[in-house]
Amino acid sequence: MKFVDEARLQIAAGDGGDGCMAFLHEKYRPKGGPAGGDGGDGGSVIVHADPGLSTLLDYRYRRLVRAERGANGRGKSQHGHAGKDEHLRVPVGTLIYDSDSGALLADLTEAGQENCIAAGGRGGRGNARFATPTHQAPRRADPGTPGQTLNIMLELRLLADAGLIGLPNAGKSSLLARVSAARPKVADYPFTTLQPALGVVRWSEDANFVLADIPGLIEGAHQGHGLGIRFLKHVSRTALLVHLVDSSEKTVEQTLADYRTINAELAAYSPELGRRPQIVVATKTDLPDVAERLPKLSRGFADLGTDLHACSAATGDGCGELMTLLGASVAERRSLDAEDAADA
Repeated sequence: MKFVDEARLQIAAGDGGDGCMAFLHEKYRPKGGPAGGDGGDGGSVIVHADPGLSTLLDYRYRRLVRAERGANGRGKSQHGHAGKDEHLRVPVGTLIYDSDSGALLADLTEAGQENCIAAGGRGGRGNARFATPTHQAPRRADPGTPGQTLNIMLELRLLADAGLIGLPNAGKSSLLARVSAARPKVADYPFTTLQPALGVVRWSEDANFVLADIPGLIEGAHQGHGLGIRFLKHVSRTALLVHLVDSSEKTVEQTLADYRTINAELAAYSPELGRRPQIVVATKTDLPDVAERLPKLSRGFADLGTDLHACSAATGDGCGELMTLLGASVAERRSLDAEDAADA
């Protein structure tokens, strides 16, 4: 299925039905009286977070979503039926913005979460509503009010416990394929990964976490270079970053420079993202030149105040230990988040 993480469309809630002005004269009501029913309320547009969806493809070419209009009131005090709500099913992690003002209308971060983003109009009152002892034949009925109409933008940001970042061909997809059931495309050329991929990693008998493979970043990504901002936004949802560095065919100094480049891009996109916890991992340690320079590379990262871990997706060496470290870190952050939520 094609991965689509943005869509724009117009939504229109249903208008309220008009109230009715009518009078009823029956055999057993010789004097009759007002009998105009109320109009029905218009349907609303409601977004629903569906865990079974992973893309916004359904809305890529859909330009208008309209809820049902409320029916008009009728004589004999018959009220019009309410219009049906229109439900938009979107993936968990979808944000909804007003395209005109830029205001955030909804942020659906939990499965089953719902939010009304366009309210239906109110049905108008029929003339039976205005009858009083002193005004027994009112000739007034209200029209229904219009439903809300908005231009919206849907933006999907993946929800993951940890995200793999790094330059193109750093080994992100290979690592994800090694430690999970995910099968991202793996090839020996830059920008093989053109869309984020998620995998579930079981790091102990009764615990797992979600790991995301974020397409490769390059210098200038925060300005749109390479795959740019399109995928930097997905990184913003991950609580922990796993920064992969590839030192094959590179000097230690070049590898350290690559590391600083990616961190500079993260900070330029979002200062908060630049401060996000990271675990730095040297990949492709099965290659002789990488294994040879690994001690010197570890010292270089130590000088930056960063511990360097190592693994090989090709052979699996170090992958189990790395996933255990990630799992423990994710569990710790979940515990801290739960404590913060309890204190709030």
